Amino acid sequence: MGWITRLLGGATVLGGLSLPFAMATAASIDQPLVLELFTSEGCSSCPPADAYAAELARTRPDLLVLDFHVDYWNALGWHDPFSLAAATARQQRYAGLLQTELYTPQLVVGGTAQAIGSARAEVQSAITQAEAGRQARPHVALALSRQNGQIRITVGSGAGTAQLWLVGYDTAHRTPIGRGENAGLTETEADIVRSIRPVANWSGGPLGLAVAPPAGERAAILLQSTDGTILAAAVLPSAAS
Repeated sequence: MGWITRLLGGATVLGGLSLPFAMATAASIDQPLVLELFTSEGCSSCPPADAYAAELARTRPDLLVLDFHVDYWNALGWHDPFSLAAATARQQRYAGLLQTELYTPQLVVGGTAQAIGSARAEVQSAITQAEAGRQARPHVALALSRQNGQIRITVGSGAGTAQLWLVGYDTAHRTPIGRGENAGLTETEADIVRSIRPVANWSGGPLGLAVAPPAGERAAILLQSTDGTILAAAVLPSAAS
């Protein structure tokens, strides 16, 4: 059955409270280009895309590759332990913005381009397209740091309006699949999203805030405009760095 297309109902997101802080220098890595793979352990077409996403995460430090496990495969033989309703809602939003149906494995690049996640030539073309768009936009400074058990987010000035999304993800998991299309396969997946929530709106001015850490081993922040474009992204440095 490998491939699935399914249109779903309205999206639901979780809200969050934040407190403003003065702008300050925060540790960050160079802003990566964000790749979002919408996948499922119940989809037989997804393991090659999962493997390619893990390869990109390992070999391309200029990319932030995030595995979003959707939940609409769960009734078809295998309940994906990493599936999130929020992942399905996020993919549904992209379906409207990019004028596509929901399918797995779908890779969304920079919020503006998409490709079949296992189609390497298509993925590279989408990366090139998104990179060109990013280079044409003014840079917006964005950073994460730790502060008294919370995560501090600092955003620089820029143009337009956008929303800040806090993402929690696990570095890697190895899962034996017991049922469904991938029964008998052991999946090794990287950078699996465990939580995503909006934490603040941005309207072009400098912004500082602190929020509770997300569920997941690592944390990242995405500054995303209403048209889906990811204007900036940053990853929280590991405690050892």
